[in-house]
Amino acid sequence: MKQYELIIFDWDGTLMDSAAKIVHCMQQAARHCEVDVPSDEAVSHIIGISLKPAIKQLFNTDDDHLAERLVLAYKEVYLGVDTTPCPLFNGVETMLSDLVAKQRTLAVATGKARRGLERAWRQTGTGHYFTTSRCADEAESKPSPDMLLQLIKERGLTPAQALMIGDTTYDMQMAQSIGMDRVGVSYGVHAQVHLEKHKPKAIVHSIAELHEVLTA
Repeated sequence: MKQYELIIFDWDGTLMDSAAKIVHCMQQAARHCEVDVPSDEAVSHIIGISLKPAIKQLFNTDDDHLAERLVLAYKEVYLGVDTTPCPLFNGVETMLSDLVAKQRTLAVATGKARRGLERAWRQTGTGHYFTTSRCADEAESKPSPDMLLQLIKERGLTPAQALMIGDTTYDMQMAQSIGMDRVGVSYGVHAQVHLEKHKPKAIVHSIAELHEVLTA
């Protein structure tokens, strides 16, 4: 794989094993708001989109008041009630450290809000590996390429000089729409068959394999 000027990672499902917590919290939020509780699969499908658009899609509603109630309930459960662990995938810190040691510039493009990403960085001690980032409250929601366009503009790069890595079709779509190379990871929330539709440079099945691809 060529040496990209910027390597951009999705966070949830790509570097952090957080899908179970997101699913549990969304289901608890639904119960709190007395709406139909979505299945694990349905919640997994919307992981990666910014929270409010994801909730509107998941619950098939245009009701802003209901969506806002669900957003608030989800945040309350996520921050203060649910105790599901959210570890980094095995090998992530070793990979990030090695990439930085090889003078690779790293970034994050995430459906998390800025406070959520900063919290995850504090909990994992990994924020120092990333030169820049864009979050859900700073750009249009995936699959819009807005996050990626902001990141490459900030660094004075073209899409051809950057690589997007993610576990969802939303990650693949936003990169594909601007001609940016992309790598899909199959261990996250979207199945390999769906990632393949967006013609990634590679699909990897573990952090170890991703590490190897990025440093080969």
